[in-house]
Amino acid sequence: MNKVITQLSEIKLVGITAHTSNAAEMNADTAKIGTTMQRFFADKLQDKILNRKTPEKIFAVYTNYENDATGEYTYFFGEEVTSFENIDKGFSTLTIPMQTYAKFTSGPDQMPKVVIDMWQKIWNMNTAMLEGKRAYIADFEIYDERSSDLNNAIVDIYIGIKNT
Repeated sequence: MNKVITQLSEIKLVGITAHTSNAAEMNADTAKIGTTMQRFFADKLQDKILNRKTPEKIFAVYTNYENDATGEYTYFFGEEVTSFENIDKGFSTLTIPMQTYAKFTSGPDQMPKVVIDMWQKIWNMNTAMLEGKRAYIADFEIYDERSSDLNNAIVDIYIGIKNT
């Protein structure tokens, strides 16, 4: 897993959401992330998003944190757009502010194992290892052409950080 520190400009997204927690995601009866992703693809929601900036580049965002990784948060699954103009009422919008990130890139591995393994490592990192304190504004995974082969997927995870 490679890491670089980077700063990204504001990102506008359109997609669908679920309110959950890491504890809820550990139980198949209460987990919402998988069903949110499945709904997005089964209903072909990506094809209904207007003003798509980078089609086929999916953002899975963790935001509106109750406190930290142990509390509840909003899970947002969607695509980047150039504007929110004429967005269908069935979608949610999210603006991620300009922020500094620790960007982690996986090696090729099976989905969803590759993502789960990365998060396990990230959760065990301290401030020095992250090169900043977690901001808990917005963290996200990016799924693009590199993650289309489910047996050899490469995924980026961006963890928002602030200077300590």
